[in-house]
Amino acid sequence: MDQRNRNLYSYGSLALLAVVFVALVMLSNLLFRGVRLDLTENRQFTLSEGTRSILATLQEPVNLYLFFSEQASRDLPQIRNYARQVEELLGEMADRGGGGLRVQRIDPRPFSPEEDQAAQFGLQAVPVGSGDVLYFGLAGTNSLDDVQVMPFLQPSKEQFLEYDLAKMIATLTRPEQKRVGLLSSLDMQPGFDPATQGFREGWVIYQQLDQLFDLQVIQPGAEALPPDLDLLFLVHPKNLEPGMRYEIDQFVLRGGRLAAFMDPFAESDQGANPGDPMAQLSAGSGSTLGDLLEAWGVAFSTAEAIGDLQYALQVSRGAGSLPVRHIGMLAIPREGLNDEDIVSADLEAVNLSSSGWLEPADDATTAFEPLLSTSQNAAPIDAGRLRFLTDPQELMTDFQPTGDRYTLAARVHGRARSAYEEPPEGRAIEAHRAESGEEGIQVILFADTDILTDRFWVQKQNFLGQTLVNSFADNGTLVVNAVDHLLGSSDLISIRTRTTSSRPFQRVERLRLEAENRFRATEQRLQVELDETERKLAAMQNARTEADLAVLSADQQAEIQRFMDQRLQIRRDLRQVRHELDRDIDALGSRLKIINIALGPMLILVAALAYGQLRRRRQAGGAP
Repeated sequence: MDQRNRNLYSYGSLALLAVVFVALVMLSNLLFRGVRLDLTENRQFTLSEGTRSILATLQEPVNLYLFFSEQASRDLPQIRNYARQVEELLGEMADRGGGGLRVQRIDPRPFSPEEDQAAQFGLQAVPVGSGDVLYFGLAGTNSLDDVQVMPFLQPSKEQFLEYDLAKMIATLTRPEQKRVGLLSSLDMQPGFDPATQGFREGWVIYQQLDQLFDLQVIQPGAEALPPDLDLLFLVHPKNLEPGMRYEIDQFVLRGGRLAAFMDPFAESDQGANPGDPMAQLSAGSGSTLGDLLEAWGVAFSTAEAIGDLQYALQVSRGAGSLPVRHIGMLAIPREGLNDEDIVSADLEAVNLSSSGWLEPADDATTAFEPLLSTSQNAAPIDAGRLRFLTDPQELMTDFQPTGDRYTLAARVHGRARSAYEEPPEGRAIEAHRAESGEEGIQVILFADTDILTDRFWVQKQNFLGQTLVNSFADNGTLVVNAVDHLLGSSDLISIRTRTTSSRPFQRVERLRLEAENRFRATEQRLQVELDETERKLAAMQNARTEADLAVLSADQQAEIQRFMDQRLQIRRDLRQVRHELDRDIDALGSRLKIINIALGPMLILVAALAYGQLRRRRQAGGAP
């Protein structure tokens, strides 16, 4: 073969390889389209089974519009990274939606039709400096012109992103309003108030439920639930009719959702005749679901309430008296809220009073997940002591924390059996259900009813004849979250919170925190010394007479000089502490740089030397 033929053969081979390479790429894109391998911790980029089920059963097309300002976000890397993550998740959902979900990304440039569209949807425009505004929101529509909007996608709520998107899609594909039945022995509705002889507004939580859902009030003496209820909102179930207890049992087993509020001592229960002063003595009562709880694998007692030294609220004892801590009134902070459950996560504080506690039974077949918990400085107290309590400090007598954390609200789900072996007299036997279906029951239980009362979470003000409501606790948000979440499909309820993609340098943060604590302690100590010096100077100044106002004594001059020297020393000490902070972090960074830059080449060099030495030994051993 001459040189020309060899060149043609080489060029032909290269061209054939290029064609084969392109063909393989196209074939792999066709055959492996949609195939992904998620190697991240906690499967960060894998959709939950519930989300995939929702997308696979879309009843009508859904359009999602992601508005993101490219130019305004150019100096915001955190926002840009989160926008890319949102877009990737939406793309994954669109692929799973099989054409039923259409996603469109829009850049709302200033003074453009796209910006007008974002404003029409009600998206939030956030100023970012230099006159620019940032849009980063999501709007969704369906064929019936229903609209769902997320005004601004906050990176701090990354763990709820999948749930929020799936909820938006599920709402758009099933836009009908859910029916909620309210069965309460407490007077939550608006009406006539015998105590004031005037009109009484309904509780704020009642107003919120009435606005958000198709709320149907059920009278306490009823023996049957209305048909087609999606959720039963049960408050203080005392003296329920036997027929109603059976109705609730069967409702839950058939897949109906339940949010129940029980209490060992319901302070808002004013008795049968609130206007009678003598009836006030019998106000307050306990309530439980008893045998129904046992069937669901939950234990609850009305004999004892919970006291907590750490989460106790301060209450006033009247004019002229100092406030005291009431261990029966609790303010549950973020540490006592389950941040892994969508219902209770991202809340700041929830207030309760004379609450009981819940715990799973030993033989329970259901899953028990706490939503609210006490601190470890808690213990049971006799509920009877709360009825005629005049001084909250009396509860401190003989109070000994057990070191355990008690559950104040919980989610209960899973397979369960009926509390009734057969239906009561007068009920159809063939309609009786002995156990739940495969999906199990979905119940959220609260061990307190006072969590719903206005005085524990809202402040009302009258402004020009209108009542303005300002919340100082997250009671309402927690309750609405519970109802809203239970009303979702089983697929929606099963969606987990996603782990955050933020991976902070925990060692660096720990070093920084330790150094800042040292810095703060030094600063506080030196500030106390400065304040003391200034106090002495002020005392010396006040002690001077009018005759020597213009002349400083030797003691005053010495004190002033000491003050100036001490101030210089304070600055040196603070700079030294700050230098130590930076030094520890810089030293850690230097070690990491050495490991990342030098360790790899060193390992390769050592491996090469070892391989060379081994090869020489083999050659020497094989030589004649």
